[in-house]
Amino acid sequence: MSIKGKVAVVTGGAGVLCGAFAKELARNGAKVAVLDLNKERASIVSDEINGYGGKAIAVECNVLEKESIKAAADEIRATFGTCDILVNGAGGNHPKGTTSKEFMSQEDFGDNDETTFFDLDKDGISFVFDLNFLGTLLPSQEFAKDMKDKTDATIINVSSMNAFTPLTKIPAYSAAKSAVSNFTQWLAVHMAEMGVRVNAIAPGFFVTAQNEKLLLNEDGSFTARGNKIITNTPVGRFGKPEELLGTLMWLADSEKSSFVTGTIIPVDGGFSAYSGV
Repeated sequence: MSIKGKVAVVTGGAGVLCGAFAKELARNGAKVAVLDLNKERASIVSDEINGYGGKAIAVECNVLEKESIKAAADEIRATFGTCDILVNGAGGNHPKGTTSKEFMSQEDFGDNDETTFFDLDKDGISFVFDLNFLGTLLPSQEFAKDMKDKTDATIINVSSMNAFTPLTKIPAYSAAKSAVSNFTQWLAVHMAEMGVRVNAIAPGFFVTAQNEKLLLNEDGSFTARGNKIITNTPVGRFGKPEELLGTLMWLADSEKSSFVTGTIIPVDGGFSAYSGV
């Protein structure tokens, strides 16, 4: 593939999905920087890559602090060279930006046991927006500097099904991922004359460390919310991390996707296409 020898930077690289991204990029010949706030967890991913003959380094990085991002970029440049492929995978939700019920009733007013729309916490919502939107914008600002003299560089953001249709209970996360999709399109246009392609992958439902307890009971059966998701996913199951890799590698390969920019590609088992009827 055309990514052999290129430098790939993956933020949130210690997570289930982005860890799989980092490993696949390395398997196809890229030199991979695994960025994460938790360097110890990032090192687990980079050690595995190096263990099978790939090239990777673990780099501690807070995607909300420009100084931290610059320090990470300087370390990567000194070790591998300038960035060719940026995967903005850092993101997540926060309980304080989440309601406890899908629908609000009159009885919920004044109920201290429920978190309603009126109880959503400003700081919690700001955290979600910052992590997902600024956590995509700020690394793009730093690593796109490496791409100004290249003709085949690419930025791949991670959006969500929430960006197409908001899910119940998580208004902050849904809105933040919509912002990521919108920013992807904006940046694709802005960077087009420089030859930098910008696209996003919008995963459907995959079991990760963050959502496992929301989707599955301890015995492995579906929770009520997990069952609702499966019922509305035409293929009838959750996705597997490896099922995102074909889309990732296609977007990363500047030869195979050279005319693709400004797209948000669902990988969701048909969830976004299904009306429920």
